[in-house]
Amino acid sequence: MVTVEWVRLMAAYNAEMNHRVYAAASGLTEEQRREDRGAFFGSIHGTLSHLMWGDAIWMSRFAGWPAPGGGIKDSPTLHPEWPAMQAARQDMDARIEAWAAALQPAWLQGSLGWFSGAMGREISRPRWVLVTHFFNHQTHHRGQVHALLSGFGAATGDTDLPFILPETRFG
Repeated sequence: MVTVEWVRLMAAYNAEMNHRVYAAASGLTEEQRREDRGAFFGSIHGTLSHLMWGDAIWMSRFAGWPAPGGGIKDSPTLHPEWPAMQAARQDMDARIEAWAAALQPAWLQGSLGWFSGAMGREISRPRWVLVTHFFNHQTHHRGQVHALLSGFGAATGDTDLPFILPETRFG
């Protein structure tokens, strides 16, 4: 079972990895960030924009945040300007960490229902499963971005959870 401590750890990991990925991507040219390199969402920029959309849609369900415009297929173009997307990412990560810090164990034990545009129907799942998906989705697409960054010779530094967060984050 997922615990609030795990959610807080993953929120911290998410924020740190986004910081590292955005720092590495900022060392590239605009053309490199937008070059379609065959990833599912095409480019580094498009994939990071999709992640912003995905995080926002899940947080709208988890915490009542405003839902982002458009759907999955529009997500790569949701954040067209790099500096604005960087600032929005930092803000979102801080808000995710604040949400995780306030999370109560009972919330994770409940279920969440919503209309899935991707599936075209109402869905209900245990919240702990959806929170696991939320963080797994981030890691999955950041892994794609990491590969694209590596192809340009950019480096994020270590990505291993046990080694990038201070020991105090592990309880």
